[in-house]
Amino acid sequence: MTELQTTHGRQFINGRRVASGEPTLTSLRAHDGAPLGPRFYPATREEASLAAQAAGQAFSHYSQTAPEVRARFLETIADELDALGDDFLTLVHQETALPLARLQGERARTSGQLRLFAQVLRRGDVFGARIDTALPARLPLPRPDLRQYQTALGPVAVFGASNFPLAFSTAGGDTAAALAAGCPVVVKAHPGHMATAEQTALAITRAVEKCALPGGVFNLIFGTDIGAELVRHPAIQAVGFTGSLRGGHALFQLAQQRPQPIPVFAEMSAINPLIILPQALRARGQALAKDLAASFTLGVGQFCTKPGLILTLRDDALASFTATLCAQVKAAAAQVMLNASTLQHYREKVDALASHPAFTLLASGDAADGCAEPRLYQTSASLLLAKDPLLLEEVFGPLAIVVTVDSEAELLAVVGALQGQLTATLHADSDDRDAAGRLLPLLSEKAGRVLFNGFPTGVEVCDAMVHGGPWPATTDARGTSVGSRAVERFLRPVCLQNAPDALLPPALQDANPLNLLRLVNGQWTREALSPSVD
Repeated sequence: MTELQTTHGRQFINGRRVASGEPTLTSLRAHDGAPLGPRFYPATREEASLAAQAAGQAFSHYSQTAPEVRARFLETIADELDALGDDFLTLVHQETALPLARLQGERARTSGQLRLFAQVLRRGDVFGARIDTALPARLPLPRPDLRQYQTALGPVAVFGASNFPLAFSTAGGDTAAALAAGCPVVVKAHPGHMATAEQTALAITRAVEKCALPGGVFNLIFGTDIGAELVRHPAIQAVGFTGSLRGGHALFQLAQQRPQPIPVFAEMSAINPLIILPQALRARGQALAKDLAASFTLGVGQFCTKPGLILTLRDDALASFTATLCAQVKAAAAQVMLNASTLQHYREKVDALASHPAFTLLASGDAADGCAEPRLYQTSASLLLAKDPLLLEEVFGPLAIVVTVDSEAELLAVVGALQGQLTATLHADSDDRDAAGRLLPLLSEKAGRVLFNGFPTGVEVCDAMVHGGPWPATTDARGTSVGSRAVERFLRPVCLQNAPDALLPPALQDANPLNLLRLVNGQWTREALSPSVD
């Protein structure tokens, strides 16, 4: 028998496959809920502890590896993922119902962000080197030699997302950023795509072996209620999470209740408001309606950046825009969601909106068994100003809500009433510029990314991207889970005072052996320092 056949469904702990008890977890086919392959073993408390301990033991070695070692490791993981055949993508499709073309793109994004972090390591961003050399003659007191760099925070527990089984899961952005920072990881596989997680984990462990790294650098466990054990374990020093507000909030509370509290970087909930100003509505209302419907129904509305709230000022062009938007929604097909649980939650939200007297159903797509049909609702600005929870909470699925406001002053008040968001979008033409200028500062307070004349579904993996935002979009608005700055979440600054050059890490040594761009006495430079500089 092959290794996969003999060890299927077991935990990945310290380079070994481990399991105890009985395999009671089943991977299900998204289209019909039928069992998909062999069963999986839920991790015991002891196994979760072993995984955290393995990460802790690997930390002292892995955190001190050279940037080039970690860069090659990340690139090797990317190569292993890219080498997985079509049967792998078929497996992911069966577990999630996501189209093969979408999964091909998501795999490219996953390997691409691993390679991006390899670039970040090679150019030295992770070190953040800052040097203030000694001023022994300064009065009234001399200044010591002070040198700051960033070092790995510690082992990270990663909780994968349901809607991105590759890019936000086992080998996704949190894992890639943590490994780039020098932090071993323990991944808690998402129960919605356990087979995908296992195959991805096998690819990562092959990379670990090829790079001759400690087995505890990467660990993965299965289970539905084992996450709390990871967060509580003293070896874990940070948490990366993508999922629901309820789940992220629970992990955040657990982390704060530890004897040693730790940071939780959770991406949770957003309704991603999209504002259309009058001139834009008049000039291109029909095109906006078509593109908007395509955006909020894309991927069955299962994108965390789906525009769920549409804000417009009352205008003569509004009726035509709304009619076109309704027509697009009615023509949109019902589709299979990620799993039965996701569909159930969507239908519960639909029922809640239907039973609320302040919401009016404007349009709905044709229903189909086991599928989510697109829906468009309308409500008043007063409900937003009253901060009705039903309107402020994300609806995960192909649904959007239209709110028409009577004046710019009311629009500003409505935006002010919103909670934190991942994105906010503004459609404005030249004649809308003054109003756009007044809205921009307020939108920037509310969201991590503000878009002009576009649609938020789609997150570019690059240096400038921010995928985060104030609560409840995330638990920490200072970070991003996409882009090169994501690595900063898993680093902490250390200052060395009057340390001998021979004991300094390479990033801070006088000779600058890594050729880093460093902030030296307030000036950015790659120049080496003379030992006699004062």
